[in-house]
Amino acid sequence: MSAVRRNILITGASSGLGEGMARLYAAQGRNLALCARREDRLEALATELRQQHPDITVVVHTLDVNDHDAVFRVFDEADSELGGLDRVIANAGLGKGQPIGTGRFDANRQTAETNFIALLAQCEAAMTLFRGRNAGHLVVVASVASVRGARGNITTYAASKAAAAHLAEGIRLDVMNTPIKVTTLMPGYIESEMTAKSGKTPMLASADKGHRAMVSAIEKEPAEAFVPWWPWTAMATVMRFAPLPLLRKFG
Repeated sequence: MSAVRRNILITGASSGLGEGMARLYAAQGRNLALCARREDRLEALATELRQQHPDITVVVHTLDVNDHDAVFRVFDEADSELGGLDRVIANAGLGKGQPIGTGRFDANRQTAETNFIALLAQCEAAMTLFRGRNAGHLVVVASVASVRGARGNITTYAASKAAAAHLAEGIRLDVMNTPIKVTTLMPGYIESEMTAKSGKTPMLASADKGHRAMVSAIEKEPAEAFVPWWPWTAMATVMRFAPLPLLRKFG
């Protein structure tokens, strides 16, 4: 691992995994750029973190990652405000969706666009900064669902996360053997607003355990990591080679 990444930008930081990671990084003394759509939640979080950790800098940017021009503008502004971003965690995502062919193309399209096209904009903006200084760490938050296709309400979600994982791997290949690092993070079920709405969440990890597992994995800067490590590293292997009738039971 390289030197400590002091200045970190997190998208989707107003709740769930993004908020949890922000709290842990603030406690470690990192400077933060927090980005999300819900300005009130961001401001409340930033105020709390500044009070608890007065030695760090926390900047806030209201951002809908589907506004691609705004992604580039916000990343550039945060880079200037913090004196250079060392790490970008592309965490913003959407889990809504319905089975294909049931008349909810709108929901599936929104998930696909948020989880891939908007991610592409985040990666482009981050990598432009990192290539410019030949340094940085890009973290793409995919999902254990990226390993195989999925049925029902998460068909589009799983496909979009598979695209996210492939995008991250392609970028990693492109900058291999340079100081720029790229990590694909693949969380299993971790307690959050998204899992609360999904209903069926086997082997659900507590928010605290999940957030700590994510930050611990990110700090090692691996090519990819399933989090929490147990049971999802083993489960991913089973899922990767499972025949379709068995795979259907996972869904």
